Amino acid sequence: MDKGCGTSTTTTTITTAASVTFMGFREMGRWWLSSGGALIVLLCFGFLVGYEVVEGYPVEDLVVNLPGQPKVGFRQYAGYIDVDVNNGRSLYYYFVEADKDPDNKPLALWLNGGPGCSSIGGGAFTELGPFFPKGNGRGLRINSMSWNRASNLLFVESPAGVGWSYSNTTSDYTTGDAKTAKDMHIFLLKWYEKFPELKSRELFLTGESYAGHYIPQLAEVLLDHNAHSTGFKFNIKGVAIGNPLLKLDRDVPATYEFFWSHGMISDEIGLKIMNECEFDDYTFASPHNVSNSCNDAISQANSIVGEYINNYDVILDVCYPSIVQQELLLKKVVTKISVGVDVCMTMERSFYFNLPEVQKALHANRTSLPYRWSMCSGVLNYSDTDGNMDILPIIKKIIQNHIPVWVFSGDQDSVVPLLGSRTLVRELADDLKFKITVPYGAWFHKGQVGGWATEYGDLLTFVTVRGAAHMVPYAQPSRALHLFSSFVRGRRLPSTARTPIDD
Repeated sequence: MDKGCGTSTTTTTITTAASVTFMGFREMGRWWLSSGGALIVLLCFGFLVGYEVVEGYPVEDLVVNLPGQPKVGFRQYAGYIDVDVNNGRSLYYYFVEADKDPDNKPLALWLNGGPGCSSIGGGAFTELGPFFPKGNGRGLRINSMSWNRASNLLFVESPAGVGWSYSNTTSDYTTGDAKTAKDMHIFLLKWYEKFPELKSRELFLTGESYAGHYIPQLAEVLLDHNAHSTGFKFNIKGVAIGNPLLKLDRDVPATYEFFWSHGMISDEIGLKIMNECEFDDYTFASPHNVSNSCNDAISQANSIVGEYINNYDVILDVCYPSIVQQELLLKKVVTKISVGVDVCMTMERSFYFNLPEVQKALHANRTSLPYRWSMCSGVLNYSDTDGNMDILPIIKKIIQNHIPVWVFSGDQDSVVPLLGSRTLVRELADDLKFKITVPYGAWFHKGQVGGWATEYGDLLTFVTVRGAAHMVPYAQPSRALHLFSSFVRGRRLPSTARTPIDD
């Protein structure tokens, strides 16, 4: 709103009068943004540095331009939300508008897993956000398959202690699932205060890996909020989780089934694990609380697979950190391509995020943390028992609230393989007494098989993504965007090769 503005307007501009006359204010802001911007101040009309400052959008969090960033036509915001003022606990966020028509597109929240790994570093700058790091670690390149083609995107470093999220109370770094969900609930309520224009927008909750815990438990908290609120209610329209940890006693044996089925361990070792290991007793706190014979077989399997395989995508080559770090310091381009994927992107991203000018542009690290930004937290003491929780009853509750749930799996991931997720989704469908409405079969993207999918009832879908990693959008960006676009638009994936959707 105006503060102390009269009826006259003072304008400093480099555009022609005709440009101002025939452009709407929003369009003019975007035109200046896409053309590189100039220092333009339109008092009382809400423009600053080539961006439109819309009522309900926080100008203090506006990201004007990231170092080495290509020109784009959408706005970015980044900053902090205080979730516990007394303890000094704050969560860092990065918000990206949809590339086109953002006012009519939904909002998707994305969380990475870990527990304790960064959604900014993972989702935003390695997988599905609008930019990837350049090979020299000092700039950005466009991700042409960013999910902001289909939705506005919100990434949060959660819980406190991850990335640039922090607490002034050290004990806050000892945490678990329940506290993480509670803090995210507070975060969203306060974030909507910064972005009231988005309060009524359709909300999709998405994530991967340990976000198989984060996202369903957050959805449950938000649904409880809606059930008890006489005012604002979250407009939840869907939940989608990729390669998610759902039930440890099924997801862990699936790893060794995957090793065996992909020829990574012998028949003898594979059969020994399958026959002698009782994974009902397997927990995060005591992962080898099984028989000595089982322990020996698991150790042999891990040794045979070795450290020269990327367990998150078994067909990708590995990146050698010591070589990359040296080349980054020498300003060399270090991109290493394997199956069309930059396998050293995580190193390039880490280098970029630790540049002071990048942190300043992102309004990050406001307390000068005593450690470098890293993808996964070195200060967090996360519960080692929460990972044992069975998440299926929570997903059942979400579905019973008429919210569609998609579980998707990159088929080259051995960490949380599709073999476990597919079984768990089927068991959940049986529990819900859902019948198969779309038989298991191939779905298509650009005339090729994108993966396989099945649907139970009208609300539960399981999808594989062919050739994708644990981080699905990282290894198969085009197929992942097709999947996400279908999800937010409420469409089934195409079962023929003739007419792939325009994503």
